[in-house]
Amino acid sequence: MPKESAGIVLYRIREPDTEFFLVHPGGPFWKNKDAGGWSIPKGEISAAEEPLAAAQREFFEETAHRLPGPFVPLGQIRLAGGKIVHAWATEGECDPAKIVSNSFEIEWPPRSGKMAQFPEIDRAGWFTLHEAEVKLHRGQAEFLKRLMELMKGEG
Repeated sequence: MPKESAGIVLYRIREPDTEFFLVHPGGPFWKNKDAGGWSIPKGEISAAEEPLAAAQREFFEETAHRLPGPFVPLGQIRLAGGKIVHAWATEGECDPAKIVSNSFEIEWPPRSGKMAQFPEIDRAGWFTLHEAEVKLHRGQAEFLKRLMELMKGEG
């Protein structure tokens, strides 16, 4: 059974663009990675948890910001490694300068016997569609395309 994650595509309209809120993973592995290193706020779905509830929980854990919704389903994608990611979109605001992320602990440097703590998310930002497509992990840009198609259908 593949692992499953759930996340939220937060967006805002800033004429003439739509902007997307993305997060950058913390820790030493991601420290110097930019293009292809960002993500929508997301995380693993725990046992017996509804995917949308997991997406809302993960957004809060990674940003300390609660989103009121409404949430529009964007379906799911399968990443190259096999993980399935479910996503929902909502329009809103979140100040990147005010995010507060939970943290994780790993042995660092490797095989040193020393444990170090790192924020799960070390920064966040708003990006246009073109910028976001460059910043996002491969595969996640599909959610932005789906949202843009839905928005075209409403206009």
